[in-house]
Amino acid sequence: MTQTDDRTEQRQGAPRGGAHAEPRRFATATDFLDRRAAEATTGPATWGWRGAVRRMSGGLVSPAMGPAEAEHHDLRRRVQRDLDGPRTIAFVNPKGGAAKTTGVLAAGCTFGTVRGGGVVAWDNNETRGTLGIRGARAGHHNTTRELLEDLERFDQVGSSRIGDLGAYVRSQGDAHFDVLASDERPDVTGTIHADDFGAVHGLLERFYRVILVDTGNNMRAENWLAAAGAADLLVVTSTVREDTGYSGLWMLDALADAGVPDLKHRTLTVLSDPSPTVDKGLAADLEDVYEQRTRSVHRVPYDPALVSGSVVPYTELSRATQRSWLAACAAMADAL
Repeated sequence: MTQTDDRTEQRQGAPRGGAHAEPRRFATATDFLDRRAAEATTGPATWGWRGAVRRMSGGLVSPAMGPAEAEHHDLRRRVQRDLDGPRTIAFVNPKGGAAKTTGVLAAGCTFGTVRGGGVVAWDNNETRGTLGIRGARAGHHNTTRELLEDLERFDQVGSSRIGDLGAYVRSQGDAHFDVLASDERPDVTGTIHADDFGAVHGLLERFYRVILVDTGNNMRAENWLAAAGAADLLVVTSTVREDTGYSGLWMLDALADAGVPDLKHRTLTVLSDPSPTVDKGLAADLEDVYEQRTRSVHRVPYDPALVSGSVVPYTELSRATQRSWLAACAAMADAL
């Protein structure tokens, strides 16, 4: 090859240094989009005086988001993160009144509205729970029991559709999630067993990205143990009370003694205020001990809209309550 030919080959992109030289790495179209996404800003402000200035100026003056709005935007982004498969979150505490059902519904509303669907809240009580009566009603009264009786309808994976589940789950409307209630028939006896849990859980995994499981109070029940074993994340719910706080810690002790692996990193805590004023010393003690035992602790303020024990009116919750649950759900999404 002549010197002229060599220079021509170099101009045309031939590697220098012989045939074994590392070829030049060009940016692909995907690299370009990834870089643009990483450089994207949070956009103009819509809250407070910054948002007011933007609106009054017709957009000519467009301040950036303030710290609170930017944090809110980041929390939503974390809740919306991609999941590479279905994920199950079990809400646990063996004591009644520990805000498990309230937590499942608040998390369902948060994940559903922010992610835009693909979320189901399932009452996995071994007999009868209250998730069904605290969620929006439906035109049917079917529950987990009826779904178990009709599971053969979904045997053919290719022909079964999420719409077919509409006869068993209860849509929560604008909250964009569904509820699968526990048994509500007074004439039925029996409990949900581990095999029953596995069958229903496997079906829900085919149709939903986020499965929120409301557990009962008997942590020795087959379906409770099955839920704890299948969960990608355990959420310990507790109120700022000594008895509910102790019960959650006792449960963590039992799970640790049973050899549950990586328990701290598979668990987080949601601590709710049961009244407008709480014992600050007790709250600090509970936050401290649960921070030692779980990956994070999230405090939820008292909200009178949750006192009646009826349907959880998410849109009527205070801004502080909604923001607290948004932060808690962002931490849950991070853990998944």
